[in-house]
Amino acid sequence: MQLLVADLADIDGVLTLHRKYQIDTIQEGDKKDGFVTTSFTREQLTKLIQEEQGLFIAKHEGAVVAYVMSASWQFWAAWPIFARMIADLPQLEYAGHQLSTENSYQYGPVCVDKAYRGSGLLERIFDFAREKMADRYPVLVTFINQINTRSYAAHTQKLGLEVIAEFDFNNNHYLELAYDTSKSLRLP
Repeated sequence: MQLLVADLADIDGVLTLHRKYQIDTIQEGDKKDGFVTTSFTREQLTKLIQEEQGLFIAKHEGAVVAYVMSASWQFWAAWPIFARMIADLPQLEYAGHQLSTENSYQYGPVCVDKAYRGSGLLERIFDFAREKMADRYPVLVTFINQINTRSYAAHTQKLGLEVIAEFDFNNNHYLELAYDTSKSLRLP
């Protein structure tokens, strides 16, 4: 298993995995095990790679089997849900920081192929991405749809993210979570 900062040659593999678990294209039977709500284009992933160095992947036998997206709020601002989160940042505090677009970044989506779930890969790719972003930002922020119970459990129980707020958007209820990027998961 390789953990890598993605390059442009990895986009097709990321999009293949993404479509498998994105809410609009996921098989109905797989929804209960978690899903990704945001959709992405090749152009958006190109920008994420070239301008943010914020696409982290796990490859096994040449195939992308997991990814984590992490980027500045400026990158995410074009999506309405992230614009909402940006507007709320000044009212939030975490790990001794009054949150802002300068001291926090948006983590996620994250996706792990179901064949690799429960193997420790989530923890490994999370910590890899966290370490790469920690020099730029002291706080990671993300959101999880309240009905995505598997993702909530994984992020709070396995990774240690903490709920800092709740919000409604587009008829969905979300939990907003944060993590101190100076804290390693201390993986074996």
